[in-house]
Amino acid sequence: QVHLIESGGGLVQAGGSLRLSCAASGGSFNEYALGWFRRAPGKEREFVAAIDWNSARTDYVDSVKGRFTISRDNKKNMGYLQMNSLEPEDTAVYYCAAAPWRLGVPAKADYYDNWGQGTQVTVSS
Repeated sequence: QVHLIESGGGLVQAGGSLRLSCAASGGSFNEYALGWFRRAPGKEREFVAAIDWNSARTDYVDSVKGRFTISRDNKKNMGYLQMNSLEPEDTAVYYCAAAPWRLGVPAKADYYDNWGQGTQVTVSS
């Protein structure tokens, strides 16, 4: 098991940028794939991005491709989501999550068994 804590959320104008961080502790971070999900008001949780254990592979939902970049630093036990060209539709609570490394870059939330508490991102128009 690994404990995850997100940070870096906030209020930003459309077109702006934010960098979310995910700090991991209590486990071997490099044994996990890392994913980012989000839940907007009144909507279901949505996959945003994932990165495999050694940063060899990434995956993104189509709506954020070219705007968001997922990365990780295993030496620091940190994961990141750089979000550029933010749109009001990106407003949501963002969660980082960890899945067993053997799953690659899973997009389904069911594959993740470690979750952070979430950080709010609000994009104003």
